[in-house]
Amino acid sequence: MNKTALITGATSGIGQATALKAAEAGFDIIITGRRAERLAKLAEEIRAKGVEVLPLHFDVRQPQEVQNAIDSLSGKWRNIDVLVNNAGLAVGVSPIQEGILDDWERMIDTNVKGLLYMTRAVAPLMIARNGGHIVNLASIAGKEVYPGGNVYCATKHAVDALSKAMRTDMLKHHIKVTNIAPGMVETEFSIVRYKGDETAAKNVYKGMTPLTNEDIADTILFAITRPAHVCLNDIVIMPTVQANSRDVYRQ
Repeated sequence: MNKTALITGATSGIGQATALKAAEAGFDIIITGRRAERLAKLAEEIRAKGVEVLPLHFDVRQPQEVQNAIDSLSGKWRNIDVLVNNAGLAVGVSPIQEGILDDWERMIDTNVKGLLYMTRAVAPLMIARNGGHIVNLASIAGKEVYPGGNVYCATKHAVDALSKAMRTDMLKHHIKVTNIAPGMVETEFSIVRYKGDETAAKNVYKGMTPLTNEDIADTILFAITRPAHVCLNDIVIMPTVQANSRDVYRQ
């Protein structure tokens, strides 16, 4: 019987790439997202790879929607082996004293609270089966801070801390917890951060070769296919031309 992976924020970027790669590796897939059309299209792509897929259309920021979605699972779909907490975003680059409250709320609600709501709903299913694997998408922004990063960095520092805390809480239940901390990855991330300004988004990656969605998906797949006795706790992955959150070599 195939293992089952649930991936949040699967309608684009790293989540979408991870869903496709996990399907290719033989996982049955539960995909979640807020964009119903994209979710349906991805479900068809996954089915074409010969595995089963269950799309769940809800917003991770809404605790009741999260709980209702997980409660609606029946049969084999309740046997979630892997939870990938991928849904997340950055909005704005204002210094803290000029911060826009709505931007702050969106980042905190998605990156921290959404991750918590999903984990709270899924972890008991894993505990009942005495095993599982939770993968949290953090960032180099969860290890360091940089100008204009303030609240986004704070949310990813929270993810980093939660990964450590979850690992401690889940230890006796044989549940692995992996924290993934990428550097610069070219996705919709910067377009969202710059609120649709594609020129500003492209300038982030100007003169350098960033990581791709597939690079991170490959890393996640490697982590979730290790033997039962092996857990990759914390993975920092950077483009070759990036040393840390601020030092990037550009041609």
